[in-house]
Amino acid sequence: MPNKWRTLILLSIAELLGMSVWFSASAVVPVLTQAWSLDESGRAWLTMSVQVGFVVGAFGSALFNLSDLIPAHRLFTASALLAALSTAMIPWFASSLAPALVFRFLTGLFLAGVYPVGMKIMATWTQKDRGLGIGLLVGALTIGSAAPHLLNAFGGVNDWQTVMLWASALAALGGVIAILFVDEGPYKNASPKFNWKYVGEIFTKRPLVMANLGYLGHMWELYAMWAWIPAFLIASFKLVGINSTWASLAAFATIAIGGGGSLAAGQLADRLGRTTVTIAALIVSGACALSVGFFYGQSPIWLIVICLIWGFAVVADSAQFSAAISEMCRAEFTGTALTLQTSLGFILTLITIRLIPTLEGWFGWRWAFSFLAMGPALGIWAMVTLRKLPEAKSLAGGKG
Repeated sequence: MPNKWRTLILLSIAELLGMSVWFSASAVVPVLTQAWSLDESGRAWLTMSVQVGFVVGAFGSALFNLSDLIPAHRLFTASALLAALSTAMIPWFASSLAPALVFRFLTGLFLAGVYPVGMKIMATWTQKDRGLGIGLLVGALTIGSAAPHLLNAFGGVNDWQTVMLWASALAALGGVIAILFVDEGPYKNASPKFNWKYVGEIFTKRPLVMANLGYLGHMWELYAMWAWIPAFLIASFKLVGINSTWASLAAFATIAIGGGGSLAAGQLADRLGRTTVTIAALIVSGACALSVGFFYGQSPIWLIVICLIWGFAVVADSAQFSAAISEMCRAEFTGTALTLQTSLGFILTLITIRLIPTLEGWFGWRWAFSFLAMGPALGIWAMVTLRKLPEAKSLAGGKG
């Protein structure tokens, strides 16, 4: 397969660019709050609407098996272009929250044809090195999610229209790269279809329940951290008299460093085991959630250090929960199990994304993020339990 890594690198670049619209509105929340007089609910819904759209899109795509009906690279391209268009519609036509939420929902809906489809294309090129491939793609998704904060810093923190239009342009470029340079590999197989009759069985098999609980604990923390760490950094930097442009750069670095965490975890999980890597990542990220508030309003250097550690660990374990499900499931269960895992995880993020601004209003930024540590605590317990089960031998080639 002489074109394997060339294709996977270009796929990862397309994924990175395509996902740049996910947090495009969240990156400019402080400006939109003033422009549209947003309350804490409105600010939260700018991200939550994307999550809802993604769940609807992912579930619908699995139900109708779109990635088998349409060539995967074409579906990827069409989805990236439509996500770019729906994002561009906000600065073009939206002057208040309501129409913006419709376009944000559509963005999430179309991104369900970017991330999961990219994962499918990656799987057609990898077998024994799938952990590395998954880590590479999740790393690209992570850096892409951080990209609007970089655009925000260089485009001017008060020019929200420019930030969103540039994010749209990047997503469109990702779609063009996919159609020109990306295709499925030699391990292409029909996707396991969603089947309602498997749902009950998935919820009663203890190993699958533990893997899903680990994933839910991880998701409880991840997207709330990604959504609100920029606002946290802006507020902290303001207290010590540092320009918000630097806060946007710090937010970009905090989220983007997770790309390295995902890649490292993908390699380590294949060698050390999935439970070992997920437990370690959850311990570190949970500790950061508990402690980051103590650095609020303090030295920006130490605050950035703790945020970078948190950003590295918070997403490092993400792909390993899906890999665990795919390794423990019978082949005919896999599509249903992964669709349920993804849908439940993103639905759960609605709770924490909405609650963080409320907690900030009640207790201040010093304590708001500590609430997220509940998720890693649950995840650690679940993965320790899974590690003791006989079925853990099927993980990572017997490494657990």
